[in-house]
Amino acid sequence: MKFLTYLSRLIVGVLFIISGLIKANDALGFSYKLEEYFSADVLNLEFLIPLSFVMAAGICIFEVVVGIMVLIGARSKLANWSLMLMIVFFTFLTFYSAYYNKVTDCGCFGDAIKLTPWGSFRKDLILLFFISILFIGEKHIKALLSRKMENMFLAIVTFFCFAFVVHTYRHLPVKDFRPYAVGNNITEGMKTCNELELACAEEAYYYVVKNKATGEVSEMLSTDYQDKWEEFDFVEATDKIIVLQEGYEPPIHDFSISKDGADYTYSVLDEDNAFLLVCYNIDKTSASAQEQINAFYADCQTAGISFYALCASSDDNILAFAEENNIEYPFYFTDETTLKTMIRSNPGLLYLQKGTILGKWHHNDFPSLSDIEVQ
Repeated sequence: MKFLTYLSRLIVGVLFIISGLIKANDALGFSYKLEEYFSADVLNLEFLIPLSFVMAAGICIFEVVVGIMVLIGARSKLANWSLMLMIVFFTFLTFYSAYYNKVTDCGCFGDAIKLTPWGSFRKDLILLFFISILFIGEKHIKALLSRKMENMFLAIVTFFCFAFVVHTYRHLPVKDFRPYAVGNNITEGMKTCNELELACAEEAYYYVVKNKATGEVSEMLSTDYQDKWEEFDFVEATDKIIVLQEGYEPPIHDFSISKDGADYTYSVLDEDNAFLLVCYNIDKTSASAQEQINAFYADCQTAGISFYALCASSDDNILAFAEENNIEYPFYFTDETTLKTMIRSNPGLLYLQKGTILGKWHHNDFPSLSDIEVQ
């Protein structure tokens, strides 16, 4: 039991530290995931959405601190209860998400490690087992440091975790795990399994159907309904999906640029040099960098370099913001979720060359054109 307790401390402590640090690297992205959980069609806790970033930052810091507490044996009773309450909550959340197919990725390890809903649930069950071992073997957990040293060490860890979260929020993630990372080519990331001659994923929906002979209502896979449509009446499609065959999924699948009904996606991606200004929601866009952005756009015009502002807001809201900030550059439409994924800044800037991302800047670090080596 003593060895199993030590092993559980190592596994639980390391996993929580890794999970916390990965999420702290992109706390804003984790807050988007919490917003998804709090939305009306998932948990219906929309009043928590304004607090999502604060909660995300708190969870990141808490995971790292409690993981270290487990490793050094600090306040074992407090650490064990904290872990148990957290894992019970997240086990329920991942089960609910998986069973009702509400959130396709829990965000447990940010964008670094993608887990399916059921994979997330199984991960939480395994952690629940090891945390239970910590409860049972609590008498074998001995503190490695004195209480005074413990307090100092945990205070330092908390401070640095907090500083790390603030830094990545006010700038950009230190490590970008998303498909829009610097060096990636958007066009290549959009290629489908057929274009790459790879195996494609196959999925089926559950339909609600009614037996024509008996009137009995039941659920049936869409693939089965295709063969039995003469015997059953279609009622409605459900949100439940089953994967029939695993296959290649393009990492970029919702990227598009349009304006007034015209599609500019591939013409933009084919340009030798292009700058994309990302403003996922114009009402939440920081106005502090607008003077710099206007000057940058003027320099691009002089140098003959294309500049596109991508936004998901309504034309009226965009027009009002443009008039208020003396904006002359054109706005194009791109899906809001895609824009949030492209860069964790509102606004943020991307530099593309033939679809390859060569640079990304937070609005707090907005560059001048002379600072960039335009090739």
